[in-house]
Amino acid sequence: MAFVPDTPTFAPASLPRRSNLLRFVRRHPLVLVGGGMLVFLMLMAIAAPLIAADPSTMDPLKRLQPPSAEAWFGRDDLGRDVFARTVFGARISLLVGLLSAAGAAAGGLFIGVVAGYNRTFDSLVMRFMDALMSIPAILLAIALVSLTGSSIGILIVAITVPQMPSVTRLVRSIVLSVRERAYVEAAVCGGARTRKVLWRHILPSAIAPLMVQSANVCASAILIEAGLSFLGAGVPPEIPSWGNMIASNRLYLGIAPLTIFGPGIFLACTVLAANLLGDGLRDLFDPRTKRRQ
Repeated sequence: MAFVPDTPTFAPASLPRRSNLLRFVRRHPLVLVGGGMLVFLMLMAIAAPLIAADPSTMDPLKRLQPPSAEAWFGRDDLGRDVFARTVFGARISLLVGLLSAAGAAAGGLFIGVVAGYNRTFDSLVMRFMDALMSIPAILLAIALVSLTGSSIGILIVAITVPQMPSVTRLVRSIVLSVRERAYVEAAVCGGARTRKVLWRHILPSAIAPLMVQSANVCASAILIEAGLSFLGAGVPPEIPSWGNMIASNRLYLGIAPLTIFGPGIFLACTVLAANLLGDGLRDLFDPRTKRRQ
């Protein structure tokens, strides 16, 4: 009787990847929820012309109409579609939030690394950062906008500058702790250039905390932009923004509540998504969490 060897069975290559994905989702649900909400809002903002009407079209005969199939959130005091303005307003909030977070992260990373590694530069820069942190962020932003004028570019700069000190202090504290470690001292004693030491040995330790802080800065920047627009110091009134929508319709809260609750809910969900993503990234990069898992 002939011997027939057992034929090995191989599991599909997609099964390990699927199990790893499910394990990641189970261990870090905040990253999935927060990131998914932000991706959805970004896609909504990009596809705004396809899913919403022209936000600047006015029809005084339909002013303050209740929600309908034509206007899901009703119409404001000028007869404009509140849902369309809310969708297009996501562009301003996300643009300001993401660019402000990127600018604060880039500037704070550069200044924090230089200040933490160079003791002479450290004292001067950190005293200046302490002075910036002593001023409320929204007041400093109002002052910058008042001096230079109101535009999206100026608004991003006005929000980025007050957010930079917190990122700088975070990066500086990491650099101060990393530069005293044995492998950094060995690289310096071995004749490695300062640029190589910073790039290979110090910067990788600051990337993970910087990503977490950037998510928190993004949430704070979106709130500051809404506050500035509400006070009339943000984007011009003709550009739809969640803050100026709430400000212009606050007198009609009892008549048309969705003119305020519509953009307000979107604003709250965006800030919540950024905060959830930041908390999820913190748990993801925390070595103590990894050891418990």
